[in-house]
Amino acid sequence: MAEPAYQRVLIKLSGEALQGDAGYGIDPGTLDKISKEIAEIQAAGVEVAVVIGGGNIFRGVAGSTAGMDRASADYMGMLATVINALALQDAIEKLGVQTRVQTALEIKEVAESYIRRRAMRHLQRKRVVIFAAGTGNPYFTTDTAACLRAMECHAEVILKATKVDGVYDSDPVKNPEAKMFDELTYIEVLQKNLRVMDSTAISLCMDNDLPIIVFNLKGDSNMMRAICGEDIGTWIGNEPRPA
Repeated sequence: MAEPAYQRVLIKLSGEALQGDAGYGIDPGTLDKISKEIAEIQAAGVEVAVVIGGGNIFRGVAGSTAGMDRASADYMGMLATVINALALQDAIEKLGVQTRVQTALEIKEVAESYIRRRAMRHLQRKRVVIFAAGTGNPYFTTDTAACLRAMECHAEVILKATKVDGVYDSDPVKNPEAKMFDELTYIEVLQKNLRVMDSTAISLCMDNDLPIIVFNLKGDSNMMRAICGEDIGTWIGNEPRPA
């Protein structure tokens, strides 16, 4: 396999990615596969940060639509991301890779509080840093948190792992004729309302020229393939995908 094209990356995992085909919670087989891919990337010399969602346990927006106060529901969703982060940390460390969980909510008994300079130092020491609890504020998604943390830690690219091969013009699960985009600009994502990430996250990346690669998590070594610059998934950026 080719040499990595990036020195530091941020991987965005949805909570649903951890549930596999189980439909809820954390699937051990899926967790093991993700952990092995992250360990493979780290062993290649790439500095790895991860932002993880909590939708496999609780989704704040869903709670608010059911009548719960939105802020309270979002805080519950943040706590769900901490559960996922601790599970991922345990799985990665069983492979002999040092990790740190940093959370935007203070839970000092189980994780470090988020401190940017400390996170940077962990990455420089080749520890996998898992960011949990989103931004620590309600009304912001973990996609926005991923973009924010990536910029704060000077990641070169965001790898957004999904259940499909890339970004489509419609839902490929419902529409077998859906067309996948190889490349998109941020403006196109916003204008076409493609819902890759929320508009705040896309705008942050656009303003700071941070590219996003959207790819299928289920493929073999897809994370490594994306990091090595292979033509995989959908590239989103101000400039075309590097040759």
